[in-house]
Parts: sequence; structure tokens; C-alpha cells
Amino acid sequence: MEFIYSSENNFIKKIKRLKLKKWRDIDRLFIAEGIKFLDFDILPNAVILLENVSFSEKYNYKLNNLQCKKITVPIKIFSQLTTQKNSQGILFVYNYINEKLSDYSDNIVILDKISDPGNLGTIIRLIDAVGYKDIILTNNCVDIFNEKVVRSSMGSILNINYTIMNPEKILELLKNNYYKILATNINKNSVSYEKMQLETKNAFIFGNEGDGVSDIFLENCDENIIIPIYGMAESLNVSVACGIILYKSKELQFKNNKGGSN
Repeated sequence: MEFIYSSENNFIKKIKRLKLKKWRDIDRLFIAEGIKFLDFDILPNAVILLENVSFSEKYNYKLNNLQCKKITVPIKIFSQLTTQKNSQGILFVYNYINEKLSDYSDNIVILDKISDPGNLGTIIRLIDAVGYKDIILTNNCVDIFNEKVVRSSMGSILNINYTIMNPEKILELLKNNYYKILATNINKNSVSYEKMQLETKNAFIFGNEGDGVSDIFLENCDENIIIPIYGMAESLNVSVACGIILYKSKELQFKNNKGGSN
């Protein structure tokens, strides 16, 4: 265990600046905070920061099983690093992960202009829960390593693969690899999510919280799907819609014997 007592320490300064996307991209590092991350296999070159010695003693068993650098700092320094009002006193610094998908699975989730970090983190958690692995973000989504995204994912960000592309490149990839493209959208040809027709390879597109799926995707999709609303609500939150549709897709694939590959 290493101890750092000065806020002027170079490593502490580096962690402070990771609150900004600019520096996350430069340093290729991001922060994950909370004891939940003790339950996951440690990533290569990770560093754990602990608020004090008593905390480290409390979780001594789990910490000893994690082969990485561990640093203890006084509460005064830790408070400069955390973004949480009621921090649990543990913070992980990870290298950027899973930036490129080299072998796409049979089901891909496309996230188009998702702007709310809480929504993105929740969607990542849902995708992991459904058992899918691959996410493609359009290049105007909120940063996947935003601390609110990481926190909302509840650790699932460590279980998924992702890449970032512009819409044209995404469509090129999907068409060249024979994916059926399904987009959430309301028009006269839309079908209920319960009746969506899946193929062996499927790409599910979910759009911005306010604007929906971009026109370029709608003009090139194979099927428009909707979730019927029976009450007075105008729409569903994108993360809720994502959960409903992806779980239904999994059910349909199992029924059709097409759920063998994620």
C-alpha cells in the first residue's frame, strides 16, 4: 500500500483533471467510483485510491485479491477527487477499454445522440443484463467515460464492447455484414415491438431523448418499431424503451432458436 499526503503530488493532479473529457482522452484514463467495482476483475494497470487506512482494513480481503497498485490518501485529498456527495471512499482509475469491436456479435445496439449520462449508463447496464455485448455510439453521444455514465452502469461498463462512429460508417458496417436494422420510430408502417421480425443478425437503434432516431438511420432501416402507450404519457424514457425492446428481442430469439449467439 502506498501513501500520498500532498495534493500537489503529480498523480493526484492527474486524477483531478480526469473530471474533464479533454484530459480523459489525452491520458486515456477514466474514473470509476464505489465499492461495487471491488466485485469485478481488475483491469490491467488499474489503480485503486482509498480514503483512509480503516477503509482498506474493512475491505482487506477483497483488496488483497486485486493485483494492482493501491494508494491511501487523507480525506482532505480524497474529497478533491470524488464527485459524489456521499462517497464510499474508494475510487478506481482505469485505462480506456474495449474501444474497437473486432468481431461483431449477432446483436448490436446502436445509440444515436444519447445526451443524458444517466440514461447512457442505465442502457449499458440493461444491455449487459440482456446478455448482449456490443454497442456502437454515434459520435455526438455523451462521453461513455463520463463519471455519471460509469456510475449509472453499476460496473456493466466493464463487461461491454463499444466503438464510436459517424452514422454513415455505422450503416456501411451494418449493410456490409448483413444486419437487419430496426429503429424505434412512429410512422404509418411501424409495428409493435411484440411483432418485430428478427433475423440471425440484428441491429437495434435507439435515438436521442428529445429528437428520436436521426433521419439517416430511419431512411435506411428495415423495420420501424414502436412501444404502444395506453395511458396519457407522451413518450417513454429512452432507457425504459431500450429495456422493453431488448428483453423482447431476447425472448423472440429464444423462441425462434436464434438466441444462441449474443
